[in-house]
Amino acid sequence: MEELIHFDKELLLLLNGSNSLFLDTLIMTLTNARTWIPFYLALFYVVMRSNTTVLRIFLVLAAAGLCVFFAGTIDDTIVKPLVARWRPGRDPEIGLLVDTVDGYRGGRYGFFSAHASNTFSIAIFFSLLMRQRLFTIAMVLWSLTNCYTRLYLGVHYPGDITVGLLWGALVGYGVYRLYCWIYHRYCGPHLVCYSAKLCDVPIAILCLTLLFAMLKALILS
Repeated sequence: MEELIHFDKELLLLLNGSNSLFLDTLIMTLTNARTWIPFYLALFYVVMRSNTTVLRIFLVLAAAGLCVFFAGTIDDTIVKPLVARWRPGRDPEIGLLVDTVDGYRGGRYGFFSAHASNTFSIAIFFSLLMRQRLFTIAMVLWSLTNCYTRLYLGVHYPGDITVGLLWGALVGYGVYRLYCWIYHRYCGPHLVCYSAKLCDVPIAILCLTLLFAMLKALILS
């Protein structure tokens, strides 16, 4: 276990930070949850357009809420204080070696990453829900981008990210199975079919969000 922890710290120092003001600004923009609000609204738009009743829309929104609750809220309120593993920037052993951006070090504890578990649970749930290959690829890349920002900023170890992704995958799949059970019980035997054309909307918003983040980084750097 000691060797594994040591490797985790060494790997973090390899992945953490850079000397680029452009990358610093870009990563800080991408790691901010507010940056992705248009993307969340695009997902909501697809759900609204594809589901014909209030109950069906509510079930999707409730399932997404469960993903966030089980993947992130439980992590922040129970797991992190219980495990009490220092974030890299606050770790007495390597804290001074971690490259930070604008002094940002996150909270006290970092195991496991709520960014990783939250985004991956949402990615898995909506990918299973909409069943479109390009959309699935975009969702996974979106989650991994969020994960990388946490390593770059030095607020999580790779181990924190890995466990967060595993937990997020489990939550996303479990919530989807629960959604299917409730849907078949109250809405009928056939799940909603999501069109590729509609699923292209959140993909386009993702691309525009990345473009916005890069333009912002160019201007501010």
